This record gives sequence, C-alpha cells and structure tokens, in this order.
Amino acid sequence: MSNLPSPLPFGKKLIDSKYRSADFLGALAIFSWGLLLVKYAVTGQYQLLIHPNYFYLMLVTGIILILLGLLKTYQLSKRKLSVSSEEQHLTIFPPGVGSSLLLITAIAGLLISPNVLTSKTALQRGVTETLPSTRSQPQEFVNRTRPEDRTLIDWVRTLNAYPEPDAYSGQKAQLEGFVIRLPELPANYLLLSRFILNCCAVDAYPVFIPVELPPDVPAYPADTWLKVSGKMTTQNLVIDVVQDRNIIRNSSRDNSLEARAKRRLVLKAEQTQKIPTPRNPYRYQ
Repeated sequence: MSNLPSPLPFGKKLIDSKYRSADFLGALAIFSWGLLLVKYAVTGQYQLLIHPNYFYLMLVTGIILILLGLLKTYQLSKRKLSVSSEEQHLTIFPPGVGSSLLLITAIAGLLISPNVLTSKTALQRGVTETLPSTRSQPQEFVNRTRPEDRTLIDWVRTLNAYPEPDAYSGQKAQLEGFVIRLPELPANYLLLSRFILNCCAVDAYPVFIPVELPPDVPAYPADTWLKVSGKMTTQNLVIDVVQDRNIIRNSSRDNSLEARAKRRLVLKAEQTQKIPTPRNPYRYQ
C-alpha cells in the first residue's frame, strides 16, 4: 500500500487556489501601502496631507508595512496547497475583493500626486480673518515680531488677540498667499489667504487678509500665489465669509452694502509679485 499522500480533488484545488491568490493580493496591498507612505515621506508630499508632527509615525508605519508585506509573501510562497475546514469560511464578497480595492487605491496614490487646496475649497469651508477660540488662546499670544516680518498667519493671530484694526494702520507688511476672489468686492480688491492645518488636510481651515491693489495692477485670477508689500490701512468692506454663501445673500437681500460693511484691516499694496506655489503651502496650528 502506497504511503504517498493522495492528491487533492480538483474542486478543492480550485478553492485553495482562489484563497491563495487572495492572500497574495493582501500581501501585495500591504506592501504597496507601505511603499506609498514611504514615498510621501521621502518626497515631502506628506506636508500636503498631514501635520509634520506625524512624519516619523508615518515613516515608521510605512517601513513596517513593507516588511510585513515581504514576510507575508515569503510565507505564502513556502506554503503547500492544502484545504481544511478551518481555512474555508463564508464571505459576502469573493476572495480578494477587499485586497484588490486597497491595492488599487495604493497604486493610484503612487501614480497621482496630492493637490494643494484651492480657493474653491476655501469658499466651501468658509474663510475667516480670525482664529476660532477653540483653535487658539489669544490671552497667551504675544507677537514680538516686527510688522514687516510678520507672515499672513502672524497678522491673523495678532488681530485675533487684539481685534482693533486702527491700532495697526500705517504699519508695513509683506505677505504671501493665494488669491481668493469674491463677487461683492471691487475689482481691485482680493483676499490673500493661507490654510492652517491642525491634524490633516481634512480639517484645514483658511484665513485671509484683504488686499487693495493699485489701479495699474492687473486683476489676478483666483489661486494665483502672490507676494504683496505695502502698508496696513482700515477700511469698511463687505466680505461674506460663510460656508454657504447663498444663506447670507438671502438673509441680507434687503440690507444695503453700507449696512453690511465692517471695519477691517486691509493691506494697501505698493508692490505685487507672482510667485510659484510653495513646496509647503500650509501653516500649522
């Protein structure tokens, strides 16, 4: 009597082959996600997605996933075809569907670079010229930076701590940001804006400083990055900064522009210069 193991029936071989392929897909998905995280870390693209405080966590996670993917692949390559009742289980979807979706997502991330948030996103989320109280502690904020050395975020924080526009009138400023266009503003006015991240791009919120351009300066389109130099002034401007701009238009239909105007700090531009989109366009809370 032969002691050789009996071959697996054809049906069991087919079932095992399906689960084996699904396991390989899972290992490849784990490896690909690790590769994606390491790619974001090496290229610096992580700055468009998460706060820099999470850089090392993301890098270590990526390396661990790569090692796990390689280890899983090695184990599967050494495993012999066998099907037991413990290995077979019922699933809603065919084997490998979840792993395939994860793999496709990772490959898409490797091929497509993340985009910088735009003025459209800013208007959808609602731009603001102050920091909400839950995001800052103005009583602890002291800005000892010279006015001309303050960034756009520094100016917003200063206004948040001491919200009296006339106190800053006449001070020099040089700010960088992207352009937001609002229909209620005159053609020579724009909002210079930056996004602030607390944790990741999902919770990013935009802040702005209004800018008055000289008459001879062309109208810059939305999302143009500018460096603007000039002096701070105070002006009455109507700026509807809400997430749904239709709400304020409907509620203010019977109000005149003068009634809706608010005294604001405005940078009166003396020089403007188009600049490329910064490698790291965000600021962090």
